[in-house]
Amino acid sequence: MKNFSSEHKGNIAVVYSQVDKLDSSNAPELKSMFLHLNKSSKNLIILDMSQTKYCDSSGLSAILIANRLCKDNSGTFCLAGLQPNVFKLIQIAQLDQVLNLCENVDSALVKLK
Repeated sequence: MKNFSSEHKGNIAVVYSQVDKLDSSNAPELKSMFLHLNKSSKNLIILDMSQTKYCDSSGLSAILIANRLCKDNSGTFCLAGLQPNVFKLIQIAQLDQVLNLCENVDSALVKLK
């Protein structure tokens, strides 16, 4: 998977988005990574969006799937490093009240430990 990578920090999986735009061309790849992590019993996941400047509804859908998978397994999903445009979209969709938003990966790691 070239658009997304992940690393494990203890029992926490950190997924890095390496795309400018999270949209229908790459969201399925992100969804499948979340499903794979879920199957490997990872229920604490951080998505680092610091390199992503745009997100559409398919990207939001992948993010919501990760959030649901973690919740269903008594875990937590954190979204870190949101760029202004992506943050605005999440606010408009009122997902800032549903998702755990963190300034960066480090603050998300502190929150999950």
